[in-house]
Amino acid sequence: MKRKQLERWSPLLLLLAIVVVWEVITSGFGVSEFIFPSPSRIWEQTMEHKMVILGHAWRTFWVTMAGFGVAIVVGVLLGFLIGSSRIAYAAIYPLMTAFNALPKAAFVPILVVWFGIGVGPAILTAFLISFFPIMVNIATGLATLEPELEDVLRVLGAKRWDVLVKVGLPRSLPYFYGSLKVAITLAFVGTTVSEMTAANEGIGYLLISAGSSMQMGLAFSGLLVVGIMAMVMYELFSWIEKHTTGWAHRGSQGS
Repeated sequence: MKRKQLERWSPLLLLLAIVVVWEVITSGFGVSEFIFPSPSRIWEQTMEHKMVILGHAWRTFWVTMAGFGVAIVVGVLLGFLIGSSRIAYAAIYPLMTAFNALPKAAFVPILVVWFGIGVGPAILTAFLISFFPIMVNIATGLATLEPELEDVLRVLGAKRWDVLVKVGLPRSLPYFYGSLKVAITLAFVGTTVSEMTAANEGIGYLLISAGSSMQMGLAFSGLLVVGIMAMVMYELFSWIEKHTTGWAHRGSQGS
């Protein structure tokens, strides 16, 4: 019981230890706040500018979720296509792998030319950087369906579509939720990067503004807010996964 409690609280304990060491080092060695602000200074500026931060955070959040929603739809559709067809896998997967290797920040200037400064480039950047993990995991979940199981179902009269939809997709849920937890963090990265160069709102814009005015505590506050939003969404998907794929966890524990 104590071990389970320790595991549950270990992230918070580690975070507190990091904050304490951080505060001791910056205060003890007199590190300038313009170089590396202390946690106490970051907290002061967070409280001082909390309404401004909340406004920018809300903009970053809903833009990220919009791009992430598009990424889920496109990723699931492409993953289903690739995982269900060897021809589609051979044709699409290498191209998607090459596309994923391209730095998404390089697309921002192009998106600005096409859509102008605003939410368009941020939504599309969040989408471009986050759909690939979803696609790959859905395709992997379908492609790893045991041939023996598929043969038995086909003998019993199930069609290829029935096998994919009624067996393949449910078996892919653990892969799907795993990809969501990775993709949502990438989506926040994409939105923030886009806002740093092609927006007049959002946490990315706040980071640039704070840096140019030498308010490093405010800049770190913005980074902290992005991290908190990503962590909350990660935990939300973990909770949904636990309550919808309990059979998978029980199966892995039993084996």
